[in-house]
Amino acid sequence: MFTGIVQATAPVVAIDEKANFRTHVIKFPTDMLPELTLGASVSHNGCCLTVTKVEGDLVSFDLIKETLRITNLGQLQVGDQVNLERAAKFSDEIGGHLMSGHITCTAEIAKIYTSENNRQIWFRMPSEDLMKYVLHKGFIGIDGISLTIGEVEGKRFCVHLIPETLERTTLGKKRLGQTVNIEIDPQTQAVVDTVERVLAQRDIAGAAACLASDMAAKTQA
Repeated sequence: MFTGIVQATAPVVAIDEKANFRTHVIKFPTDMLPELTLGASVSHNGCCLTVTKVEGDLVSFDLIKETLRITNLGQLQVGDQVNLERAAKFSDEIGGHLMSGHITCTAEIAKIYTSENNRQIWFRMPSEDLMKYVLHKGFIGIDGISLTIGEVEGKRFCVHLIPETLERTTLGKKRLGQTVNIEIDPQTQAVVDTVERVLAQRDIAGAAACLASDMAAKTQA
């Protein structure tokens, strides 16, 4: 479990490429190394990965076919930076919102508006079906960053970024056309899916009641 508060950005220093499989070696900041052991979970651009090797400040992670398909991690090259967050502890302050590290999809950066001390970025989602979970003022995870949704239009939505977010994460260096990892807020998804299911059951019950009434009327006739 993660909070969406990026603790550091770090470079990919080596990539071992195999068929439908990758190993990334990340040069970790010193302050993120204490108690980092094999099997630990670390968020990379919002995607939960497992530590497979620790050699000094070089930490390795394996990426399987499904991870490469769903996320933007397969596009990374040596020298690229990733947003990092260690798994949350029960005593930690939850400054963002609870995130699972399970990526829903990727979204394309469609527009960037920059003004003094502010930046607005618009993202284009791959499917309108997912937009029912993207709500004005709701939470969303973007490359592992907990953000509040601004405007929502069709298949697009925007977020507003302060200088601190731009400085501490990779979003400050993103360009038009690049993709980001999206994690839909699981609580929002649960509420929306539950409401849809209840309404669908009511529609079925209502249709059944109407059918029964019609059949009864015809029988009496």
